[in-house]
Amino acid sequence: MDWISLILLVLLALGVVGNNATVSIAVAVLLLMRLLSLDRFFPLLEQHGLQLGIIILTIGIMTPLASGKINPSSILEIFMNWQSILAVGVGIFVAYLAGKGTILMSQNPLIVTGLLIGTIAGVTFFRGVAVGPLIAAGILAFILQFFPK
Repeated sequence: MDWISLILLVLLALGVVGNNATVSIAVAVLLLMRLLSLDRFFPLLEQHGLQLGIIILTIGIMTPLASGKINPSSILEIFMNWQSILAVGVGIFVAYLAGKGTILMSQNPLIVTGLLIGTIAGVTFFRGVAVGPLIAAGILAFILQFFPK
């Protein structure tokens, strides 16, 4: 067994122990790709995987709007509540940071390794979730705790 597969197995174990399906499934798919000699597709995943993931995540976030669960009057109500206005601001700020982060990641592969380790540790040991919009919601929740309800 090579080192990369061993590291992936450790990450899979961490995902399972940490009860995190997202990490477990992602690592299992990569391990399966290696076992089936589909690793020739890794450069394609490296190049387009992040963008594809962001597209899928954005579809998931916009689905309540498309399905009608969020109606136009709800959108207008956002601007009537200070917490909702703050949510819009935090969303803008996190999107800005994410844009800067993707540039940094593309320019410095070592950063990606650190982010990978940190994300997996956060997901596995601190019950975190490896997605951006939920981070924005977490930042918002943190800010809101300092204001009266």
